[in-house]
Amino acid sequence: MGTGSTRTDQKAAARTAGPGHVDVLIVGAGLSGIGAACRLQSDVPGATYAILEARAASGGTWDLFRFPGVRSDSDMFTLGFPFRPWSKTHAIAAGGDILRYLRETAAEYGVDRQISYHSRVAAADWSSDAARWTVTVEDTRTGARSERTCGFLYLCPGYYRYDEGYTPDWPGQDSFAGIIVHPQQWPEDLDLAGKRVVLVGSGATAATILPAIADTAAHVTMLQRSPSFVLSMPTADPIADLLRKVLPGRRAYAAVRWKNARMATVIYGFCRKHPARARAILQKGAARQLPDGYDIATHFTPAYEPWDQRMCLVPDGDFFAAIKAGKAEVVTDHIEEFTGAGLRLRSGAELPADVIITATGLNLLPLGGITVTMDGEPVNPGEHVAYKAMMLDGVPNVAFAIGYTNASWTLKVDMVARYVTRMLRFMRERGYATVTPRVPASGVATSPLIDMTSGYFERSRHLLPLQGDRAPWRVRQHYFKDAALYRGPVDQDGLEFGLAPALAGLDAARA
Repeated sequence: MGTGSTRTDQKAAARTAGPGHVDVLIVGAGLSGIGAACRLQSDVPGATYAILEARAASGGTWDLFRFPGVRSDSDMFTLGFPFRPWSKTHAIAAGGDILRYLRETAAEYGVDRQISYHSRVAAADWSSDAARWTVTVEDTRTGARSERTCGFLYLCPGYYRYDEGYTPDWPGQDSFAGIIVHPQQWPEDLDLAGKRVVLVGSGATAATILPAIADTAAHVTMLQRSPSFVLSMPTADPIADLLRKVLPGRRAYAAVRWKNARMATVIYGFCRKHPARARAILQKGAARQLPDGYDIATHFTPAYEPWDQRMCLVPDGDFFAAIKAGKAEVVTDHIEEFTGAGLRLRSGAELPADVIITATGLNLLPLGGITVTMDGEPVNPGEHVAYKAMMLDGVPNVAFAIGYTNASWTLKVDMVARYVTRMLRFMRERGYATVTPRVPASGVATSPLIDMTSGYFERSRHLLPLQGDRAPWRVRQHYFKDAALYRGPVDQDGLEFGLAPALAGLDAARA
């Protein structure tokens, strides 16, 4: 992507898109949507587009989550965009820094001017006769609905609900005299000073919150039903610092991005190929950072294999340090019920608490919860096979962005964005109006699109598209192998291209 005058031209082009019909309608102004817009603006010059955002501000996840310590669990050299280098020295970034990076990127490329806020997409209907999508947009402030049309619909809202997190229905919750809070709805005025806090959960959110509140609260108890794998990683990247001294900025950034993506791929591959060895390494790493004799078998020995669920990455071992310092503890047990003073556990033990934080996960909302229809007939994503994990078989002119679960989100969604722009250029150059993935007549064996065993995937697996048993209906969850798939020719097997209805009718008449 260019710089200087090129970006000025891009901003001018962006201002030409009006409030009516656009070539591409992007849903979501988070990391995926902003990246998609930048790619579209650069790679398909002249294409009109707009971005619809349900919330009052851009940034997606990084604007929504306000809990203490919120940060990336991927390094910023891979979570950042390849076309706009991450310039700060720390590789693991705080949520506020990530949000600023996203908004600065949107402003620099002019895509912030194309965002309509408070605009929730409620429904989208494909018209085969018109070869376009009609999108129903709800104003989240008034409830008023309006319609927009587009030639191509690009869904970038992520895959979980923004309005609520997942909280189990525990007995006796109403009897608890203290405060119950879910991290996804963190109150700005919550004061934990001197409070006894029970943090329920063992995932990345809990591992992030624990060290962030340990110095403030009187004591923090992380209550987990079952353990997770926790891996310490350095906040700073000394190799990145060295490369920045000897290489120009963009070349250094590209080199570090490649290095970090390769390292993440190697670690993931090792864990999947040698799970017993990986388990032993992770447990030894935890033991080195915890007090002597700590019960690793109970508190840091998951029942699943490494990377069956997403790894909890903690910068500079801050999670372990809080436990070692005696400011926090881990309890592995089940909640029997809430009491007025805290929690009663299945073992019979009781945990006193002033505040209970339910870091118990997310609710998935595939395709942003949009009601999708084709010529009025409903489309159930769970009944469709995903083409390159980005389009649904049999559904024209729509793509969705879902990132990696075993590596940086951006590594995947940027490959999708680049493929979408190449596909749109291909269609423009050849006069095509529609593109539809088609499963081979012989069929494909299917499996879940996301094969992790985390609770939020297990609860919603039936809502997600399927994947096939071979390319292009299956991606490898391996950045370097998948890159070859996404860089392959656009007009390969699996995609059916069509002319605009009027042109198709003219061709038929001539025949």
